[in-house]
Amino acid sequence: MAGSLDRKPYGALLDGTAVDRFILRNETGTTAEIISYGAILTALRVPDRTHALANVVLGYADLAGYLGDDASYGATIGRYANRIAGGRFAIDGTTYRLALNNGPNAIHGGLKGFSKVMWQAEGTVEADGPAVTLRYVSADGEEGYPGRLSVEVRYTLTAASAIRIDYTATTTKPTVLNLTNHSYFNLAGESAGDIYGHEIMIAADAFTPTDATAIPTGEIRSVTGTPFDFRESKPIGLDIRDRDEQILLGRGYDHNFVLRSNPSGEPRLAARLREARSGRVMEVLTTEPGLQLYTGNFLNGRHRGAGGRTYRQSDGLCLETQQFPNSPNEPRFPSTLLRPGETFRSRTEYRFSVDR
Repeated sequence: MAGSLDRKPYGALLDGTAVDRFILRNETGTTAEIISYGAILTALRVPDRTHALANVVLGYADLAGYLGDDASYGATIGRYANRIAGGRFAIDGTTYRLALNNGPNAIHGGLKGFSKVMWQAEGTVEADGPAVTLRYVSADGEEGYPGRLSVEVRYTLTAASAIRIDYTATTTKPTVLNLTNHSYFNLAGESAGDIYGHEIMIAADAFTPTDATAIPTGEIRSVTGTPFDFRESKPIGLDIRDRDEQILLGRGYDHNFVLRSNPSGEPRLAARLREARSGRVMEVLTTEPGLQLYTGNFLNGRHRGAGGRTYRQSDGLCLETQQFPNSPNEPRFPSTLLRPGETFRSRTEYRFSVDR
């Protein structure tokens, strides 16, 4: 069997628009829940080594939480994930200006990015497993970005307990694009406390240091001899209190890692996360060139999670597969330009297993 899929009401927006929740299950008991508002992954229940299930992503108990969310729990982010310096970029000699919603910079698509819109959604059960496909058309000029952008995000829960996310997009004018999922993970469970004891490996020999506003300086710096060296697995908390300038600027890890080159174009291993008590392991595979490690540095008790616990700093971590932050303004970084006639495609997989 390929698993099962249920579609249920999840409430309504203030204008009465109905929001649906899609519940995907496989034979191991792994369950993923996605809503049509924001194309948000609201829950992901995964077995531990004793087969006990726990929700391993942070989020809210109901739609009201997501409507007021300012931390992008589980959200699909676009048009441009992460930051653009000064909220401006140029294409073919034309400068485009965006809302400044992160100090002097633009972040995560604007005042109303993809995480704050309704998506058209449909669910299917296919050979690979249950899936939900969500579509959104971003109007030319929306949030300052050029071109009418047609976007599709497809979540598939495989029999091997992987959440596979496929992104595709086309545009009517040259534009820039960077799509990601902003789930906060805690493999011990979303109400289990901090993630400092999680062990992580990141397949990157370099990272992009930032200035005081979290914009990359343009340098691609080796991780050797720094707290950013995760080439061998180590606890996240081991070096997070290091007096390294970059750790201090980010109040922890909030940096883009330069993943090793990927000539095949197929998803390759970007990171491996392990939580010893539960035995849960998550591998991140992606076709993208970068990975943002964010250790929940600005969670400060203002959000109450689905389990009733108030989230504090480092109660979850993000592993955002991505293009580099501020790429439209950095010629040395991979291009994020999408032109008419081209199709953007990207795939990320979060694969779960247990270490016995």
